[in-house]
Amino acid sequence: MTRVRRWALPAALMMLVAGAAEAEPVKFGVLTDMSGPFSDLSGKGSVEAARLAIEDFGGTVLGEKIELVFADHQHKPEIGLNIARQWLDEGKVDVILDVPNSGIALAVNSLVKEKNRIAIYASAATDRLTEDSCNGHGLHWTFDTYSQTRGASRAMIEQGIDTWFLLVADYAYGHSMEQAMRDAIPANGGKIVGSVRHPLATLDFSSYLLQAQGTGAKMIALASGGDATVNAIKQGREFGLDKTGTRLASLLTFLTDVHSLGLDTMQGLQFAVPFYWDMDEKTRAFSKRFEERTGKKPGEAQSGIYSGVLHHLKAVQAAGTKDTQAVLAKMRELPVEDAFSRNGKVLPNGRMIHDMFLVQVKKPSESKAPWDYYSILSTIPAEKAFRPLSESACPLTKKG
Repeated sequence: MTRVRRWALPAALMMLVAGAAEAEPVKFGVLTDMSGPFSDLSGKGSVEAARLAIEDFGGTVLGEKIELVFADHQHKPEIGLNIARQWLDEGKVDVILDVPNSGIALAVNSLVKEKNRIAIYASAATDRLTEDSCNGHGLHWTFDTYSQTRGASRAMIEQGIDTWFLLVADYAYGHSMEQAMRDAIPANGGKIVGSVRHPLATLDFSSYLLQAQGTGAKMIALASGGDATVNAIKQGREFGLDKTGTRLASLLTFLTDVHSLGLDTMQGLQFAVPFYWDMDEKTRAFSKRFEERTGKKPGEAQSGIYSGVLHHLKAVQAAGTKDTQAVLAKMRELPVEDAFSRNGKVLPNGRMIHDMFLVQVKKPSESKAPWDYYSILSTIPAEKAFRPLSESACPLTKKG
């Protein structure tokens, strides 16, 4: 009897010590653009969205307070990667969020695999994150180059807009978007009559637009993002391209772009979105609270941050641990249903699929209130909005 007690006491102490070691706070790091071309669609709004999700979950998980840090990567890969590495090595960050630069996101993707952590991308668009660069640790949450090209281009080509010129940013996102359009447009019965790449920080698009107009294309498709997209559309309107029969489309268009340019300029544009604040009661309730804090309605990426943080915390709670592999397994197992996601599911390659929505920008006369910008034309089911696993280049899809 005495011998049993002697062994039992150290065992109990070991369990207590192990429990204390396990009881570390879950920590998120928002790696974003605080002052550059993507600051409106991500930036401070992404930080606030993460904070809202943490508060809505209750502020704690597994008995520990949830922590949040954030930083500006300044669109410099060396800065972004150094911040991420410091967070993972010294800051005990469990999840890196947002990353509105596809080149930096691809670098972070390799790093979180190396460090056995998680990244949830809400602003990076390149589908390479879940294709040739997939590793199971990077989760692509909101949109990607595939989702933004297939449904939207099909709808436009069906309207007779069948000749296209591609004007894309010369970095990872633009390259991915260009390839996606080169796949999607011919597949939907259209023809690409020309293309050109521009530097990320381009402000003057006049020469590119004139080159595009000279091809006789019915549609100039923009794949730039942020301020570059805004400037290109604004200059295209100033040139009167719409009056010559040449249209402009930004297949990756954000609510903040429409807000910046106004309905006079953007009216009639069609594109696919993963989220719109005025879809239903859940989106309106979340958006009201977000606007009370930021003075703006949440954009696509910011609402995705909210969803990704909530889903991760639900997975931690369900797994009973913040162990990376256990949490990832629960994130793939649990459905993603919240203010952002409809019919959401995390696939083996890290792609979170969910319904997308084809929208059209309203005329000024159709808008009834501030931020009332879109009419929802149709719902694109999750399985049709994103690349099917049967077509994925990610080796992890062979396991699932």
